[in-house]
Amino acid sequence: MGDVVVEDVSLWRAGFDELFDRVAGVFHRAEPRRWARAYLTGLLAPVERKNAWQLSEAAGQVDPSRLQHFLNRSRWDADALRDGLRSYVAEALACPDGVLVVDETGFLKKGVRSAGVQRQYSGTAGRVENSQLGVFLAYAGRSGRALIDRELYLPESWVGDPDRCADAGIPESRCSAGVLTKPRLAEAMIARTMDAGVVAGWVAADSAYGRDGKFRAFCEARRLSYVLEVPVKQTVTDLDGRRRVDTLVGRAPAEAWHRVSAGLGERGERLYDWAWAWAWATLPHFGDLPAGYARTLLARRSLDDPTEIAYYLCFHPATIEREQVVAVAGARWAIEECFQAAKDQCGLDHYQVRKWEPWYRHITLAMLAHAFLAVTAATDPKAHAGWAHSQSPTSAVSWR
Repeated sequence: MGDVVVEDVSLWRAGFDELFDRVAGVFHRAEPRRWARAYLTGLLAPVERKNAWQLSEAAGQVDPSRLQHFLNRSRWDADALRDGLRSYVAEALACPDGVLVVDETGFLKKGVRSAGVQRQYSGTAGRVENSQLGVFLAYAGRSGRALIDRELYLPESWVGDPDRCADAGIPESRCSAGVLTKPRLAEAMIARTMDAGVVAGWVAADSAYGRDGKFRAFCEARRLSYVLEVPVKQTVTDLDGRRRVDTLVGRAPAEAWHRVSAGLGERGERLYDWAWAWAWATLPHFGDLPAGYARTLLARRSLDDPTEIAYYLCFHPATIEREQVVAVAGARWAIEECFQAAKDQCGLDHYQVRKWEPWYRHITLAMLAHAFLAVTAATDPKAHAGWAHSQSPTSAVSWR
């Protein structure tokens, strides 16, 4: 047993060394390179609060000044680190039916000086709180999922105050660009990912993105298939004219609904009743449907409360199999699992920085630590079985 443990630790260390070798060039000097390695090691260690004080203590330092210098003032590019992280995840997890999942998460903060902070709704807290909001992109493949990009949302209270932006180290070009909505930030991240050559077949997101016509048009222009949740008041056009999605789904016959798992969750299979309506769900402002593609409407009904129905607009090749659409709808939960793991295990939300660049630096390092755990689980045969089982594809039948 002891030999097995030693072997496992040796493999873990070898994997970590390999990852760090990939990104070490981002840190051009020896000192920031040493601190980057120490920071990542601390984020992966069983440290209770992964802030500057405790990570410095774990690195054998009596105070956090050197680590704070590494985050705040040393010269290295967090975007270059993100590019290395994305490449690392893509090499290990990418597959033709991989899903790019967009969502935001909140970071509760005190005071008014942290970049982008204001009183706003935070899904993390489930209410309006003083918080920052980060918009993230995750990659969900057959064998694992990981966060691969991030953007800090800047509300109007910030972009309309250049002096406040300057105090928080926000680049003038970003402040002068005005409010970039969450769908616009998502588009930028998806574009970067696709332009980098990452293989992906789908985009999934909740209604904050699905209801945005420009976001859907962006995906269609790139021929990116999507399954996007939309609100109950969303309208589409059928043969009888423009109708709300709940009206259309309300017309579905009983035999249109099929009980199908959307994948494994913490409590077992995520079972729902699903109905799928074909081709006529065409959005009027999109113009002609691209050749070989279809737009469909998917509905998910709760077993416990049949009045609880979620609606999705879908765009995909006309030859797509029904089960893939439901699988993508289920894959959207992958990013929630990434948030939970990255916060609980890698200190994604443990930072104590206020300025723009240090936020990106900490967040990217925490994402890299989480990606290491995800890739290790996907590539280590002993860890892979349990990790991959929770992401197995689902099946569905449709109403046509």
